Amino acid sequence: MLVEIETAWSASGYLLVCFSAGYFIHDTVDIVVSKQTRASWEYLVHHVMAMGAFFSGIFWKRFVGGGVLTLLVEVSNIFLTLRMMMKINNAQDLLLYKVNKYVNLVMYFFFRLAPQAYLTKFFLQYAGQRTLGTFLLAILLMLDLMILIYFSRLLRSDFCPERAPRRQQKDKFLTE
Repeated sequence: MLVEIETAWSASGYLLVCFSAGYFIHDTVDIVVSKQTRASWEYLVHHVMAMGAFFSGIFWKRFVGGGVLTLLVEVSNIFLTLRMMMKINNAQDLLLYKVNKYVNLVMYFFFRLAPQAYLTKFFLQYAGQRTLGTFLLAILLMLDLMILIYFSRLLRSDFCPERAPRRQQKDKFLTE
């Protein structure tokens, strides 16, 4: 699936993409129903783009390999969630937090930045064509931008806290 991103297909990969699309649909509905749309608009944009990409694998059975590859980002979510929980509990002075912030950098690189760069390189071959690959390239480039913005926020917050903006939004669904 890493080599034949467009044509590779397996039942387990297909089911993983279907399950993930269902998760994004559920999470989107949850954000809207819980009236967190204003505070979580970034997540909604991300979810809509992800669903658009996953649906290409579900309905056209193309680019399932790319969908599976994009799900590598979920590995880094473990450490990002741990970081968020420690920040919510004001536990930034713990050794676990200090170790986790470096683990976060490594995981972010290997499971977010590297797969996105690989997929972007692959999908650039579709630039200028009127195909499903071009549609997915557009989504991927927007997700690339979001991932880089999130990475810069992570770096500022954990390694340059004096440069990180102070947010006083009490209605913010998730914080940096």
